[in-house]
Amino acid sequence: MSATSKPSTPLNALIAGQWRDASGPEYFTHYPHDNSKVAHLHAATKEDVDEAVEFAEKARAKPSWAGLKAHERAGILSRIATGIKNRSEELAQLQRLDNGKPINETRALVASAAGTFQYFASACETLEDTITPARGDFITMSMHEPLGVVGAITPWNSPIASEAQKIAPALAAGCAVVVKPAEITPRMAIELAKIAQEAGLPDGILSVLPGKGSVVGDQLIRHPKIKRIAFTGSTGVGLGIAQLAAQKLMPTSLELGGKSPTIVCADADLDHAVAGVLFGIFSSSGESCIAGSRAFVHKSVYHEFKSRLISATQHLRVGDPSLEKTQMGPLITQAHRQTVEQYVELGLREGGQILFGGTRPKGSDFDRGSYFLPTIFEGLSNQTQMCRQEIFGPVLALLPWSDEQDLITQCNDNDYGLASGIWSKDYKTVWRIGRALQTGTVWVNTYKTFSISTPFGGVKMSGTGREKGRMSIHEYMNQKSYYWGLNEEPIPWSK
Repeated sequence: MSATSKPSTPLNALIAGQWRDASGPEYFTHYPHDNSKVAHLHAATKEDVDEAVEFAEKARAKPSWAGLKAHERAGILSRIATGIKNRSEELAQLQRLDNGKPINETRALVASAAGTFQYFASACETLEDTITPARGDFITMSMHEPLGVVGAITPWNSPIASEAQKIAPALAAGCAVVVKPAEITPRMAIELAKIAQEAGLPDGILSVLPGKGSVVGDQLIRHPKIKRIAFTGSTGVGLGIAQLAAQKLMPTSLELGGKSPTIVCADADLDHAVAGVLFGIFSSSGESCIAGSRAFVHKSVYHEFKSRLISATQHLRVGDPSLEKTQMGPLITQAHRQTVEQYVELGLREGGQILFGGTRPKGSDFDRGSYFLPTIFEGLSNQTQMCRQEIFGPVLALLPWSDEQDLITQCNDNDYGLASGIWSKDYKTVWRIGRALQTGTVWVNTYKTFSISTPFGGVKMSGTGREKGRMSIHEYMNQKSYYWGLNEEPIPWSK
């Protein structure tokens, strides 16, 4: 599939159960490999949001959705999973064109999305409520009911996986979902909605409204009938969402930025550590909230680790995302590449030295795209802006360490707390450091491995709430308590 050999594809929004042009201006999406136009569509407006939400509120109350038993909702979710699997290669290629990720990575994202729907199908069918221990002449129960219409705002770096992680548990809970995909990568949400319709999801239960966050996202958050927002994106935007949500006392899950530390201990298996640190920062071209962008390496192995890491980085295959051999594709846009370049310039001004990269790759194959070489810095203090701010690109800072307590202090001395990695053969060391790190996830002798069954989220400025895991269905539900009186006589108070 070539982006340059075909005209751009027309795309529609899904509003109030109908596929149609949204009401806003037309715009194009571009393939980051060569900046060619991939698709054209109209941006949604505030009026489109209002129409979608009002229709969703009515649709969710109908027997065709509200009347379904849990196992019947599970059947729809399972059919969505099958639909994704049946179109897996096509979806992977479309995801590649949407955001420029290498084809092997987009295949993994599609497989993840299918697995997410299948997992929540099983979780939905087997989720149980509770008869709680009574403390009187009554039976007590704790039950869960769907919140209503919820909003999902998703990022451009891993659309299909992120959208599945929000849509699937919300549908399992019995909610209706209005999705606002990233403006520049709307394709996966649109394709997921088509598959959901084919799987039997009633009209209006899932809507897709592409467009600007300042228009669509803002109206979605403010709408009085939206009962929850699930957001993945920048910390700045997340803070704005939290402020608006607070005015409605509306629950949110906010997966935000990161500046994740990876720790290489003196006893680490360097083969594993080098490969893991390399994968943690340079896969996805570093455009990942969990990118391991600060590598703390014990002084006793620092020079050997650095030498191995530079050699491995030199051999990374940067290039055309359509090729099976490619490990790193382009950055999402040329504007974002300029932001990464500005951070590299900042790092040099702050006293850092570039060990590898720091520039655009040369050659005609790279000229039209938004490519940037994997970049390694050393000589930076953990207090520099380069080591404190999220770059969201393939830029790594190497930092030597010797004292464990100082190491933990440096790792935690950051506004973010999303993820971390530890490389060591000693389980006591791992446990001690892992317990001390202020992050939502700790990887041990691995990195960027995931399971839909395991909750994920951050602490500090990396966000609130959790996605994934069986109990995340309850995030889209209200808890209600019941008391069933068993007393034979009337309540005695009135006597």
